[in-house]
Amino acid sequence: MRAVASTGGVITSAGLVLAAVFAALGVLPLVTLGQIGLIVGVGVIVDTFVVRTLIVPALFAVLGDRMWWPSRIRPSAGPSADGVDESAGDGGESKDVDTHPVSVAAR
Repeated sequence: MRAVASTGGVITSAGLVLAAVFAALGVLPLVTLGQIGLIVGVGVIVDTFVVRTLIVPALFAVLGDRMWWPSRIRPSAGPSADGVDESAGDGGESKDVDTHPVSVAAR
């Protein structure tokens, strides 16, 4: 929750700048760009003031530490960066994967 509180000013400022930029499209003589600019500007304002200031802190209060669910994802048991397939059950033997950085043309 402390991270959300410390970045709140930056997020709000960025949202206001984005809304102003999109609202500037609303004064263009092209109707389509004006409509898109105003709609996106209103969406950014709603995101900035409703979602980021009310909904996200409320979710933190309700969910607590469960809000940070990506930190608890465990790596899958698949092939690792060195070509070893940990799920294959072959005793950790390396597959025929050439990880040497030299190109084929240089061989």
